[in-house]
Amino acid sequence: MSGIVLKKPSLLIFWLFIACFHLISGPVWATSAETRQLLQLAEYIGVDYASAVKAGEVIDASEYQEMQNFMGLILAQGKTLPQPAAEFNQIAQQLKTAIDSKSAPVDIRQLSNDLRAVLLAKAPHLALPKTLLKRSQSAQLFQQNCIACHGELGKGDGPLSQKMEPAPTNFTDPERAYNRSVMGLYDAITHGLEGTAMPAFSKLNTQERWSLAFFVGSLAFEDKVQSQTQSRSQALPVSVENFVSLNPNSLVEKFPDLSMPTIESLRLHPDRLFEITQTPLLLSLERLQASEQAYLESDFKSAQYLAVSAYLDGFELVENSLNTHKPELRKQIEANMLALRQQVAAPNQASQVSASIALLETQLKQAEALLNAGNLSDTAIFSASFIILLREGLEALLVVLVLLTVLKRAQRKDALRYVHLGWVMALVAGLGTWWAAQSLISISGASRELMEGSAAILAALVLFYVGFWMHSKAQAGQWQAYIKKHIQKHLSQGTLWGLAGLSFISVYREVFETVLFYQSLMTQAAPQQIVSIGAGFAAAVATLALIAYLIIRFSVKLPLGRFFAFSTYLMLLLSFVLAGKGIAALQEAALISRHLFPLEIRLDWLGIHASWEGLVTQFLILMLPLAYLLYSRLRPQSKPDPEVITHEK
Repeated sequence: MSGIVLKKPSLLIFWLFIACFHLISGPVWATSAETRQLLQLAEYIGVDYASAVKAGEVIDASEYQEMQNFMGLILAQGKTLPQPAAEFNQIAQQLKTAIDSKSAPVDIRQLSNDLRAVLLAKAPHLALPKTLLKRSQSAQLFQQNCIACHGELGKGDGPLSQKMEPAPTNFTDPERAYNRSVMGLYDAITHGLEGTAMPAFSKLNTQERWSLAFFVGSLAFEDKVQSQTQSRSQALPVSVENFVSLNPNSLVEKFPDLSMPTIESLRLHPDRLFEITQTPLLLSLERLQASEQAYLESDFKSAQYLAVSAYLDGFELVENSLNTHKPELRKQIEANMLALRQQVAAPNQASQVSASIALLETQLKQAEALLNAGNLSDTAIFSASFIILLREGLEALLVVLVLLTVLKRAQRKDALRYVHLGWVMALVAGLGTWWAAQSLISISGASRELMEGSAAILAALVLFYVGFWMHSKAQAGQWQAYIKKHIQKHLSQGTLWGLAGLSFISVYREVFETVLFYQSLMTQAAPQQIVSIGAGFAAAVATLALIAYLIIRFSVKLPLGRFFAFSTYLMLLLSFVLAGKGIAALQEAALISRHLFPLEIRLDWLGIHASWEGLVTQFLILMLPLAYLLYSRLRPQSKPDPEVITHEK
């Protein structure tokens, strides 16, 4: 349908979708590769400086030269970082001055940790595997790839070590181990280390590299942990991402509830770490506390990012379940989280920020108590399951239906397979994305909202363009023949792929979030309530099928003129809904600003939310066709188009 008005819609939709999908990498301050390399270099300086300088004197000239070289790389790459990078550059200069002055290792370590903290706060979302290899398999990987340099026991005394300068790392050195993060080890395995003999092990897959990183990061703790009677942890006051990103000393300093024996035990038995499931509400609490800390340190961008993550990566996943218990509490938490976002974006509001976070912590604990009080009733489970699919699937269904019915009435049944191909591939891609998120990588809530919001805006633009074009032609005297003629004329091969693209992007944006919400719902249900979830899903499918049947049957009976008028208004309505939802999603991801409308208006089914940005956009979508209709009625009637009259005859 978009081909009626677009010359190369397939290319437009393809590249715009690629741009939307690229946003899945999350809020980006620098690219992942740049940031991770800087993190790796900063940590390496903090760990190895002690072997180069002692009591203000250089004890290893080559090691000291390496520290200076790495510092040069950090400063050079820091200049290419997007602004604002003032805090990073300031700490980097302090670190360089300290190295040049041969300061004490403890000072260098603190500055390198400070530099890493700035990078970690702004770094893209860390992709972690869902499981690790068994320790015996990780040990085998070490034997196959590492012993030539690092030795059989990881002491840096392999057969090739005598010829290497600097010498290979001794993984059994406790001082190194307490100041080295698992992520730093993973990055060294993945990318190698410039200026050393450490190569990149790109032949290993992601799971193998993480497993190897955990293995070598545990070698210094083997004897200590074996002598402890450590019980298996049931709860962890820190996310897995933080545990991996920070070294043991930093973890103890930042999270007082996390003891060093627990860290040592989890380093040696990381499978326990991946068995610990952190509830969404616990993650929200952690993000809020981190947001407050970042704000107090005047790091407003990090504070806002963490406040956004507290909602999208945590609370949003249990909204449907909480709504069945206490809708008022759900609305209060959502409103307070949105208000917090505005507060942490501006300076001199420390007391308000602390008060807001304290209130949210109380409310989130209330929500957790409600959700933990018992399983949802069968009726609540059924209702939630039904509403999730019906709400998420309706817009996608209507977009696909309007494309199919218009093509049928235009006698272009040969083009139907392109629309079917689009929505089928969207289902496959959506399920594949969900599987990857569950099995291979972690996709942040902000990334999900960015993708969904951008796709919604794109679909809304295309639908509005086509619907408005049809609306404008509907006022011509012989518009039925005109429409038929131009559909026949413009549906080229490229346009047909454009139809597939519009069908794909309209369906794909719904699939991933639908599956995510179902997964969250299943965690709230008892095993025997899976039947209720399935029943709700089946009821929603039946309802959507009934809606599709009625629309198709109704549209077939309509005269051609009324059918195109109906299609026009349906496209404009869908554009109205998708534009509102797209703006709201981008606001939730903090990509665009959000200014509250004086009246509390929220109609999720119509994409209406109480923000000036969304309401103004939807107002324009309503008014442009109405203004054109008024204009066409007031202007003098033009003579019929001879080309159209000839075609009609």
